[in-house]
Amino acid sequence: MAAQDEEPPSIEHPLLEPDFLERRLYQLKLAGTAANDHTLVCLPTGLGKTTVSLLVTARRLEEVGGKSLMLAPTKPLVQQHADFYREALQIPDEEIVVFTGDVSPDDRAAMWEEATVVMATPQVIENDLVGSRISLADVTHITFDECHRATGDYAYNYIAERYHADARDPLVTGMSASPGGDEEAILEVCENLGLREVEVMTEEDADVDEFTHDTDVEWERIDLPEEVIEIRDALNEVIKERLEKLKELGVASSTQPDQSQKDLNRMRAELQKLINNDQSEGFEGMSVHAEIMKLRQAVTLVETQSVEAVCRYFDRQRNQARSSGASKASQRLVSDPRVREAMRKAESFDQLHPKYRKTRMLLAETLGLEGGERVIVFTESRDTAEALTDFLSESFDAKRFVGQGDREGSDGMTQTEQQEVLDQFRGGEFEVLVSTSVAEEGLDVPEVDLVLFYEPVPTAIRSIQRKGRTGRQSEGRVVVLMAEDTRDEAYFWISRRREKEMESELRDLKGVADDLEEELDDSQQALTDFDDDAPESEVKVDDRGENPDAVGDSSSGSEGVSEQPGLRDFAGDDGAEDDAGGGDRSDDAAEDEVETHEPHAEGDAIEVVADQREMDANIARDLSRREEIEVRLETLEVGDYVCSDRVVVERKSVADFVDSLVGGDRSVFEQVGAMARHYSRPIVIVEGDGLYEQRDVHPNAVRGALSSLAVDFGASVLRTEGEQETTELLAVIAGREQETADREVSVHGEKQSKTLAEQQEYVVSSIAEIGPVTARSLLEEFGTVEAVMIASEEELQDADGVGAVTAERIREVIGSEYTG
Repeated sequence: MAAQDEEPPSIEHPLLEPDFLERRLYQLKLAGTAANDHTLVCLPTGLGKTTVSLLVTARRLEEVGGKSLMLAPTKPLVQQHADFYREALQIPDEEIVVFTGDVSPDDRAAMWEEATVVMATPQVIENDLVGSRISLADVTHITFDECHRATGDYAYNYIAERYHADARDPLVTGMSASPGGDEEAILEVCENLGLREVEVMTEEDADVDEFTHDTDVEWERIDLPEEVIEIRDALNEVIKERLEKLKELGVASSTQPDQSQKDLNRMRAELQKLINNDQSEGFEGMSVHAEIMKLRQAVTLVETQSVEAVCRYFDRQRNQARSSGASKASQRLVSDPRVREAMRKAESFDQLHPKYRKTRMLLAETLGLEGGERVIVFTESRDTAEALTDFLSESFDAKRFVGQGDREGSDGMTQTEQQEVLDQFRGGEFEVLVSTSVAEEGLDVPEVDLVLFYEPVPTAIRSIQRKGRTGRQSEGRVVVLMAEDTRDEAYFWISRRREKEMESELRDLKGVADDLEEELDDSQQALTDFDDDAPESEVKVDDRGENPDAVGDSSSGSEGVSEQPGLRDFAGDDGAEDDAGGGDRSDDAAEDEVETHEPHAEGDAIEVVADQREMDANIARDLSRREEIEVRLETLEVGDYVCSDRVVVERKSVADFVDSLVGGDRSVFEQVGAMARHYSRPIVIVEGDGLYEQRDVHPNAVRGALSSLAVDFGASVLRTEGEQETTELLAVIAGREQETADREVSVHGEKQSKTLAEQQEYVVSSIAEIGPVTARSLLEEFGTVEAVMIASEEELQDADGVGAVTAERIREVIGSEYTG
């Protein structure tokens, strides 16, 4: 009698659904390590990294309690993880929630309080942390999926820093099939996420080998038609001529059109040096460089994508050249006779591109002759994904899968549309998925019979992610289309070299895991020691205690200030109180107000309201790292930062400032004018160097603009070297306003409607700039705005916080004749 097949053993745990997870020894080993320390888990794609995270989460929730947070870089991946966790965990579905930008901030704040497991994109959690909507204090396990992204300014880094600082009992798991191209990159990821253990499993491990299958990698060489080569060569001739101009300037060493991106970046840096030295050749060269970059993009499209793609690109360039404020680079590009001839040839090309033909043939082999069921085609271009889907749909059941952002000529997909397409593909409702990079990372699409690369991928990480979509349950096939004698070939060999380097690094990583962990421990200890010894930030002032970079007068025309503030006042000493209205004050009057005015409570956080569109910079993040500052994110009608009820700040880089003078959607004068209508102390911060060396704007025009902002609009214009100094300046301004001057934060220009009480407070607080605290006191005393307006000086002093000087100012504003 034949032995009956036995069901594989499952993993048992109080929080796991019985008989749901197959017991795999390598997953249990990885989860065992990850449950005891901050761990980087490296496991080939398709072998269940998410299961490892799930096992750690279940153990932490049972043993420690609290919340679990899992971060993934894309919305479809977040939703996929949520579906898996809801199936696997014995936790009510409503306690496993999804946070993406589609959920309103207020709803997220409420959901966070009730949730046990949160699945989220990192940008949403970063925004909620910066805006003080959520706290990580109770999070006992956080998972960074596709953690190789934790480099540079990616949101993972900020979240990890806040988590280690705020959580009472933190545990971090980082997961990736491809953590980096070399040991240095892997170390960077570990240090950014605070990981101390490294666990690596490769397909060579015995525990893993039984769950993997061979994946053949083939490449198909494609000969381009003569007409396509002619288009490419015509564009390359223009590139060579433009490079000759840069060579004459001494920034290019060669005129060959196939310059590396590294060389082009070096040329741009040399041109920037010329600009910084006030040499007009730098501006001319930068415009030529921009044209070269546009031409190279056209060459890449015609070589590696399709003639249709380059036609759409040329259309966009023509539209840009016709638009107001078009750059000289765009105008020269479309007016060059050789480029116009290349456009004409592209538009008249009526043959089937050889890559299209080869793609159709490979799909016919896989889905027809070999009886396959599913194929994924990857391409770098959204235009190509859409055109290729239309072409393949003539012979196969094909659908596209692209990201959410949309741009001219190419619409994106909503999260709902993405999910529907994935569900249909999993369910076998169609056979060909044509995708851009959005499906590369971790999405649990079913095993497929063929992964087709429409072009090679020049980075090892992305190539590995794509190939991971096949070969999970049975032998799979990967084919790369490579146009002969084009950038395709260069990218292919770069990709192969980097993949081999990464495979070697992972093997080496297994062998030196202990040494690496020791190095991580040492580096993190050194960082801790550095933080402990770091001096407190200092405020830059000159010998008189004044900001030497200030331009203009923030007093908006007030006169008679009795004395200049000293160094101690700039440092925020408790002894002085700012007089909002100016004018001489007797000692008795000043003492009277201090006695009756409710002071800013000691220990209260200083609040800064930041426009959420400012999250492109690091300033709001850096402010939120400070214990004494609480950041609130809103969509502001005017300005970028609100520091009190009277101070609003517009931040502009030097380039943006000059751009706003010569064009753009909204000039700096319109912006500051709007700020001045809502706030009595508008401030413009101009950030960076080279203010008088931007574009073709005469320095006197810039000086005139600065003068106008100060004199005509009453705005203070402050200069900073960069984001760090801007952060320090905003912290000082907010501190002086809220602690020294005892002002509150009030967003006058906000889009949301105010309540009646808020409108009444706003009207009264604007009288002689007395502020919201005194306004509330007056309204509580007199009951209506009208009663406040008709009260005498003596009656006004009956309100808490109103002394003789304030009462006199109020009556002066209300009772004086308007002279215009």
